[in-house]
Amino acid sequence: RYFMQPRHLVAGVIVLKGLGGFLFVFGSPVGAYLLLTYLALSSPILYNFYDYDRDESKYFVLLNEFLQSVALFGALLFFIGMKNLIPNRQLKKKTPKAKDYLKTVIPSQLVSDRGSNLVVINPGSANIRIGLATQDAPLNIPHCIARYTNQIPKFKVQDQMLNSQITTVQHMEREKAYDIIASLLKIPFLDEEVANNSFPRKIGRADGYNPQSGRGVAFQWANVYEQDTNSSLALGSSKNEGTSGEYVKKHEGTDAEGISSGEHKFRGHIFGEEALRISPTEPYCLSRPIRRGHFNISQHYPLQQVLEDIHAIWDWILIEKLHIPHSERNMYSVILVLPETFDNREIKEMLSIALRDLRFSSAVVHQEGLAAVFGNGLSTACIVNMGAQVTSVVCVEDGVALPSTEKTLPFGGEDISRCLLWTQRHHQTWPQVRTDMLTKPIDLLMLNRLKESYCKIKEGELDAVTVVHSYEDGMPAGSHKTRLTALNVPPMGLFYPTLLVPDIYPPPPRSWFHDYENMLEDTLHLEYPRRPDMSDGLFPGINVGYPMWESYPIFPSKPKKEEKVGLAEAITSSILSTGRIDLQRKLFCSIQLIGGEALTAGFISAVEERVLHAIPSNEAIDTVEVLQSRTNPTFVSWKGGAILGVLDFGRDAWIYREDWIRNGIHVQSGRKYKDSYYLQAQATCYINS
Repeated sequence: RYFMQPRHLVAGVIVLKGLGGFLFVFGSPVGAYLLLTYLALSSPILYNFYDYDRDESKYFVLLNEFLQSVALFGALLFFIGMKNLIPNRQLKKKTPKAKDYLKTVIPSQLVSDRGSNLVVINPGSANIRIGLATQDAPLNIPHCIARYTNQIPKFKVQDQMLNSQITTVQHMEREKAYDIIASLLKIPFLDEEVANNSFPRKIGRADGYNPQSGRGVAFQWANVYEQDTNSSLALGSSKNEGTSGEYVKKHEGTDAEGISSGEHKFRGHIFGEEALRISPTEPYCLSRPIRRGHFNISQHYPLQQVLEDIHAIWDWILIEKLHIPHSERNMYSVILVLPETFDNREIKEMLSIALRDLRFSSAVVHQEGLAAVFGNGLSTACIVNMGAQVTSVVCVEDGVALPSTEKTLPFGGEDISRCLLWTQRHHQTWPQVRTDMLTKPIDLLMLNRLKESYCKIKEGELDAVTVVHSYEDGMPAGSHKTRLTALNVPPMGLFYPTLLVPDIYPPPPRSWFHDYENMLEDTLHLEYPRRPDMSDGLFPGINVGYPMWESYPIFPSKPKKEEKVGLAEAITSSILSTGRIDLQRKLFCSIQLIGGEALTAGFISAVEERVLHAIPSNEAIDTVEVLQSRTNPTFVSWKGGAILGVLDFGRDAWIYREDWIRNGIHVQSGRKYKDSYYLQAQATCYINS
């Protein structure tokens, strides 16, 4: 008795061959599998050449049929393999399709599609530029905080202990630099009487090139008292609840229950420009967490408070200005556009503030210089970033920053404002009022406005009639009409830094910055301690009882040194350090000025002239050109960071909140976090093509 009759076997073979062939015609892999099964079962039986001798005629006929079946079997296997490979190829082609999308999409549509949940933060020593990537321009807010304090004696400003005394040698060097500049600009020397001047006087009126600066309006003292609690703007509103009093209670020496005066209650803390307009008679201490391109750590300003102040300032901006509450932060990513002056530990602390404290879902770090290149749509340029307190130079080639070309100069726009005050006092054109940029930051606001409105670089004497305001303690601003002179001298201090005499700040505990984990290199993951205020659960095995820098192992590292040269020499040295004549010529013709000082009238031509004179005679370079910025030089780095975030190339650089909190770096990545030195070349290739 047979379990399977021959007719059953024949019927099965017919079904396999017929159904398989039908499905195969329509490209179905199932049909191919059915045909494979048919061939595997039927071929050895139907074409049994092995049962015949070579001498018999049927042997070669059956062998030929069997080999055709084997060939068909191989073809079906190839067909199945190709069907499985096509979906994988389509997945791999999704990234290049973004290239075609970027070629056809409208820029505004691209920004709207990808930038609505991206926050771009560009912190500086004096100001922070922050905003959504969809915005045309960021908010530009002074990077400072004023806290109520009842300490005795009271520090009016956290930086009050810095050394701001000018030595006799420095004073002589300043006067010498002034005379060198005077000879270049064809104006009288510092102590020369105008009547004895041998060449004709070229007098120009500087009426100010920025009509919207509001230079004639005096700043008003800030209101340090809380508004009505029923008002929607009160600090105690539900929107701000949980943040307005948090830092007051943490602040040492502050009594959160006793900040009141009569019927009025003092505000716990004040941010931004309003903090700079607080009268010195009020019980507040002004803090600037970043100074001269680094955390403002000192004996009187510990690291923990610096980090708390940065967190408080950023959190206030996100809630009050950008209207992003804590409950919605996990829907946003942040792009940190950081200056090249920051050390590795400072970069890590910024990341911890963004991810752990501010609760962003992910973050990425880009350098200011590299972001500036993309902000102006370039691929190769020498970026000269003139900030309020630091000037930096870095070269970028094909979208890749060259670390060996970095130069840092310890002076900036605020030093030009201080020089403006010294120049006017020396010429006795400044009113007899007490102007002190250190203890009265409101005077710094006034001097910055005068500098932006009247200072420019041009030959001949440059005077201007304007109104200078005096701010006495708690009194309304006084107005003094005066004639300012030598207004073209202070900006030239960037080329002759001995004219500026920058303030000397107390050095922080530099051992804290020795970092054995280089953020810019591909190294193995090593855990590192965190701040004392962090819980043991987040960072197990860490001794949290010591200050941060004391518990860090110290390994040899290369500190970022500051150059003691002028701007033209720094640019020349940076470009020549590339070592290739073709790249040097390209960079000398692709200098890009960014920062507020780039808006100074006549500055571009001055840079071209001074850099050309600074090039050694043995170098085969005869052309220097400064490129015009396509956007506001003050915001170009922020805009570049927004563009890099919107283009979304190099997603490997993004760090996610959970990974950073648990490990400080990508989980199971086997490598350290990379900065944007090497990640943007791919983006540049897409843009250029």
